[in-house]
Amino acid sequence: MMDAAVTPAGDDRVLPFAVEALDVRGRVASLGPSIDTIIARHAYPAPVSRVVGEAVVLTALLGSALKLDGRFQLQTRTDGPINMIVVDFDAPGRLRACARFDAARVEAAMAAGETTTGELLGHGHLALTIDQGGTMTRYQGVVALEGQSLEEAAHQYFRQSEQIPTLVRLAVGEAMGGGDHAWRAGGLMVQFLPRSSERMRREDLNPGDAPEGYEPAAGPGEDDAWTEAKFLVATVEDHELLDPTLTREQLLYRLFHERGVRVFEPLPVEESCRCSSDRILAMLKGFSPEDRADMVGDNGRIGITCEFCSRHYDIDPADVAAAADAG
Repeated sequence: MMDAAVTPAGDDRVLPFAVEALDVRGRVASLGPSIDTIIARHAYPAPVSRVVGEAVVLTALLGSALKLDGRFQLQTRTDGPINMIVVDFDAPGRLRACARFDAARVEAAMAAGETTTGELLGHGHLALTIDQGGTMTRYQGVVALEGQSLEEAAHQYFRQSEQIPTLVRLAVGEAMGGGDHAWRAGGLMVQFLPRSSERMRREDLNPGDAPEGYEPAAGPGEDDAWTEAKFLVATVEDHELLDPTLTREQLLYRLFHERGVRVFEPLPVEESCRCSSDRILAMLKGFSPEDRADMVGDNGRIGITCEFCSRHYDIDPADVAAAADAG
């Protein structure tokens, strides 16, 4: 545990924190070289890069809560110009991501000025999959995407799946300097976790199909501590989440110094793909001999390119057949 006002800066890390006076816990992320590597490797158009960056930093915030052998995946499938995003987080801090998009539709959206995250994703769903490893049960939460931002989708996920009052802020941008540019991303997540579960109660949602004239009973309303925490987080601006000269500790101190904020050991993250020749062989041997034969190119080899890291594998069909025969 460290003093939030004096700890040195650092990119590519997630910093857990607690504001005990408000019964709030959270994490704040700063991604530099890791997100720049992911985005630059694919040469996505700028609007696509920004949405991918938002998905990656959201995944880092959520996945960093896993145990050492856990895995977290964020995936979107939608009808918008960006029709799919996949982000994998392998604990304790390995990230990889890729996206599929319709280049013509993205270009048209840019020309029309329709480049918000909701406009680019469109309608479909967001799936968040948690695999704690070992004998733990695999869990998946699904949120409908109906033109909202990823921040709003995250809020909806926590309302319906975790029932924990949660607020998420995401920011992605390009840092310029010396004629060069690099992508950066930052994120902040706070959750209201009082010792007494009674303090987390909210008014019930309107049932929608209730008889005409029905009025749901009023609940206790929102807790004052959570109201204050949300107000403070709402003051955070994008440039503060992206500024490489502003440490995450300094940002938290700005927000919560009057209440007292404690920070814990930062969790380093890095761009890292888990593809390998062995994994490619294991995947290929699952195909029938006829299907594998159809994959052979003019050079007599099977060419596979990883969608996440763009690494190309040149596989000898004889090696695949031997692996299949070996079981």
